[in-house]
Amino acid sequence: IPSREAPISKVPPMLYGNKPADGGLLLLSDEEKHELEEREPGAKKYLRPFVSAKEFLHGEKRWCLWLVDFEPQDLKKLPLVRQRIEEVRKFRSASKKGATVELAASPTLFAEIRQPKNDYLLVPCHSSELRDYIPIGFFSAKNIVANSCMCVPNATLYEFGVMTSAMHMAWVRQVCGRLESRYRYSAQIVYNNYPWPVALTATQKEKIEHAAQVVLDARDAHPLATLAELYDANAMPKDLRDAHKALDK
Repeated sequence: IPSREAPISKVPPMLYGNKPADGGLLLLSDEEKHELEEREPGAKKYLRPFVSAKEFLHGEKRWCLWLVDFEPQDLKKLPLVRQRIEEVRKFRSASKKGATVELAASPTLFAEIRQPKNDYLLVPCHSSELRDYIPIGFFSAKNIVANSCMCVPNATLYEFGVMTSAMHMAWVRQVCGRLESRYRYSAQIVYNNYPWPVALTATQKEKIEHAAQVVLDARDAHPLATLAELYDANAMPKDLRDAHKALDK
């Protein structure tokens, strides 16, 4: 199967997440985020949820300084933020990679930015081979997607339904790369080559969308469980497994 830059089917493109290349200096834990907000309230407008595969699957929280549209006059009032930016510049300047050194000229920004403008579907790049389905989910554009994930901007319940089905997982198991034995999902090999249904009727699409929503509702019925826990093959709740079976059908 060849590596393709665009899907063979008429579906939204899949993008790689945003790459910080910052030495962790633009990223904050929940505790660091609250401390920064207390000491520099003006920083709050530039703090965004940062979603990597780890946060997504295990329900953890992390934040980032997202300074794509920052106002220079704001930074003058934020010495702690400026300190982090200066450390990013030093980190990149010390790199042995020429491309990273060049990025030292723009230390306020992530090294690679592909943030969707609208809601998107998140797919972790790596996921346990022991799961019957790779957990995927919807996020709003305010959540910054990390480069440990792929994303599908403007995806609908239909795309979610097909991608979280046993049919798509059969394709994944055959063609995706592996990290040790874990699935290594990619746009170029897995998503772009996937043969999506053709000549789909409106009724068929509605059935898929309805069944997909039931899967999401079943997840929401277990708010204290992480996706890693919900999709443990030996511990998946019956209502969620039944919802997936109905979607597969």
